[in-house]
Amino acid sequence: MTDWTDPAAIGYPVLFGGVLLGSVIPIVPTGAIVGAGAAVAMTTDHLSLPLVIVLATLGAFVGDVITFAVPRLGSEAAVRWVARRQQAERLEKARAQFTRRGWQLIVIGRLVPAGRIPVLLAAGALAYPWRRLLPAALAASLIWAVAYALLGIVSGGLFDSPLVATLLATVLVLVVTVVTTLVSKYRQRPKTGERS
Repeated sequence: MTDWTDPAAIGYPVLFGGVLLGSVIPIVPTGAIVGAGAAVAMTTDHLSLPLVIVLATLGAFVGDVITFAVPRLGSEAAVRWVARRQQAERLEKARAQFTRRGWQLIVIGRLVPAGRIPVLLAAGALAYPWRRLLPAALAASLIWAVAYALLGIVSGGLFDSPLVATLLATVLVLVVTVVTTLVSKYRQRPKTGERS
């Protein structure tokens, strides 16, 4: 029988479920969930840091496999539903590059804000092989989980209070997301000397 008064009994399912849900439907701030989980693990004995990383990795991996499977299994309506908020040119760019370096795109797409879904949709639409997708997605999910857990470790190392450490981890995740988004947008804008 599960003891629902134990924070671990709630924390681990929320961590895994939140990351899984956010990896399929990008409305949940998955990085903040991982950072908060790591911060709680650093400041209390309610959660284990290695288990936080393992569950975050598994949640991200399963979510990415589901996102890839939607177009890979051929459902046109499902592809339109998943892609409705994605920019068409971003999807086309991902399709063009996939044949040359699909493995790297999967790893980089997991780490770049708003890059994961177009990359996985393109991979599925191009019938990228499962045998190549699964190890790439697992490696990408592990790197991603460790990166966001490090933000929680930093905040947990600075403050003894789980609440303060969790809030700081969330703020750090948001700052990293904003900075990487701005850098990505800056790199994509046309140079002033370029002609159309």
